[in-house]
Amino acid sequence: MTGGSVAVLGGTPPPIQPLTPTRCSCNNGRVFLHHPHFSNPSILPLKRSPFNTLKLGAPSSSSVNPSFRLKKRSRFRPKNPALDSDIPSPIHQEDNDQEEISKKNLQQWDSLTAKFAGAANVPFLLLQLPQIVLNARNLIAGNNAALFAVPWLGMFTGLLGNLSLLSYFAKKRETEVVVVQTLGVVSTYAVITQLAMAGSMPLPQFAATSIVVACGLLINFLYFFKLLNHIIWNFWEDFITVAGLSALPQVMWSTFVPYVPNSILPGIVSFLMAVIAVVMARIGKLPEKATKFVGSVSGWTATLLFMWMPVAQMWTNFLNPDNIRGLSSISMLLAMMGNGLLIPRALFVKDLMWFTGSCWASFFYGWGNLICMYFCESISKEFFLGATVGLFLWTGFALWRDTNAYGHESPLTSLKVLFFGP
Repeated sequence: MTGGSVAVLGGTPPPIQPLTPTRCSCNNGRVFLHHPHFSNPSILPLKRSPFNTLKLGAPSSSSVNPSFRLKKRSRFRPKNPALDSDIPSPIHQEDNDQEEISKKNLQQWDSLTAKFAGAANVPFLLLQLPQIVLNARNLIAGNNAALFAVPWLGMFTGLLGNLSLLSYFAKKRETEVVVVQTLGVVSTYAVITQLAMAGSMPLPQFAATSIVVACGLLINFLYFFKLLNHIIWNFWEDFITVAGLSALPQVMWSTFVPYVPNSILPGIVSFLMAVIAVVMARIGKLPEKATKFVGSVSGWTATLLFMWMPVAQMWTNFLNPDNIRGLSSISMLLAMMGNGLLIPRALFVKDLMWFTGSCWASFFYGWGNLICMYFCESISKEFFLGATVGLFLWTGFALWRDTNAYGHESPLTSLKVLFFGP
């Protein structure tokens, strides 16, 4: 280099005036600085930054003086712990805790209602057991005429209702209620067997009933354990639908026989209508909503058969008030308790049919007959008040607990969801 030039590679360059213009040019990977006070340009090797690549001809491997390296100035940014940390914020943590509490309450209510439904086996078993023991004693003593006081048609209707509800709850996989309905079928069939032994029930009807009971129990249990062909199950559903629709109008008509003609016409008409409806649903000639309605008819007919029992009993009490003294207050109390224990489970699963049947049997069959017995002075005041307070407190507890489990505002909201959906 000449004396007028300054080498910037080894020494420290002179200060440059901030207002003096300087030109810069690039050639073959080198940077030339042109200053008006120097005759020769200063040569600066250019190295590509590891972050930003600048291509100026051929690449160069020479190093850059550290004094000429440019560093990007970072701005100060305040640290936000809520954004940088993986720990949820207090608001999100509170929401998660509330969700966990609600889920836990729902699981506890699910388990509790299942236990209540299982406990209903005790009063239902005790409900039929006294009748079975009494019939056995009369058969042993040779007093067959005493068994004629039990109408076999009414027992057959109850048996058909139990079988229909057994199929309904087996399809819903409600284990505890399947056990309850199975117990109802077995205990009712035991009474029917005693009636047949006494000659109260004709043998052909008893043989047909035995076949239906055996097939019904076998089909329901095979379906519950997923061992049954769907074609057989569909045929069984059609059978109980037709049988239920045929029996319900006939039983309703027969209740008022003293005031209406004794006829089987209602049963025949309803049987034909049921067969036509089932066939049209199977061949796809009905709308989708009508097909679903036909599929749910068997459960509703079984429920209505049980709901009609207190109506027939109260009608009998109205016609013959003296017969009230022949009713067992313990049996009415057991019927009220057994159906009352099923109310919480019906509320939890939001099954309107189940809830309607359980409440109807508890209030109109059990408690309703207790009212008639109280006014006829067949039971004491303390017994009636105790049963009344217990029933209303239990129903209130079920509504309150279900409301809390689902997080509803009030029991009325819970009932609204049950009747009209969410």
